[in-house]
Amino acid sequence: MSVERTLHHFPLDPASRQVRLALGEKRLAFQEVSVRYWERPKELTRLNPSSVTPVLVETRGEDRLVLCESRAVIDHIEESEPEPTLLGRAPADRAEVRRLVQWFDRKFEFEVDGFILHEKMEKRLHGLGPPDMINLRQGKEQLKNHLFYMDGLLQTRDWLAGPRLSLADFAAASHLSVIDYLGDVPWAEFPVVKTWYVKLKSRPCFRPILADRWPGLNPARHYDDLDF
Repeated sequence: MSVERTLHHFPLDPASRQVRLALGEKRLAFQEVSVRYWERPKELTRLNPSSVTPVLVETRGEDRLVLCESRAVIDHIEESEPEPTLLGRAPADRAEVRRLVQWFDRKFEFEVDGFILHEKMEKRLHGLGPPDMINLRQGKEQLKNHLFYMDGLLQTRDWLAGPRLSLADFAAASHLSVIDYLGDVPWAEFPVVKTWYVKLKSRPCFRPILADRWPGLNPARHYDDLDF
């Protein structure tokens, strides 16, 4: 039986991007509904009481499954559509992928997104005034620390978690791509990480990400350039 998928998401939300990349890499068709989550729209709140994106709705005939937020969505995708695997096959590989996904979704989100994205994007969306430059500087310093860490991993690995592309790469790229949209990733200082990102940008699953635009928030000039 065929599956119809509808993803409710915000284009500049790292968690939503992570799901979009996973669906795209597995070549799973889905319809997109872009939502202004901060306004708590009724349709989104009916699906997820916390009004947090992303939300994936799957319909098989008369059966309907609602999956709320990135971890539940991606776990379901990996379980129901295991090929190509985005977690790896060996236990050690899967453990490393999960560790790094948690690193970016918790540590990076708190130390980097919580400052840069909050000051430059969320404040504008919520009408909370201009960015706080002290917070921005702190976020940018933390970003460099994370890029140093990624550089160290990529010095000895083809991809972040090992020899194969995985959810770890998509988690990292989901966060970095939004910061890159805003023009705040110092790529010139981290050529190894930049090479990794160029490889990701060139994948078919990344094309919709590079096409994202939001009114009032224009991307950096190099954002969709594959040879930046």
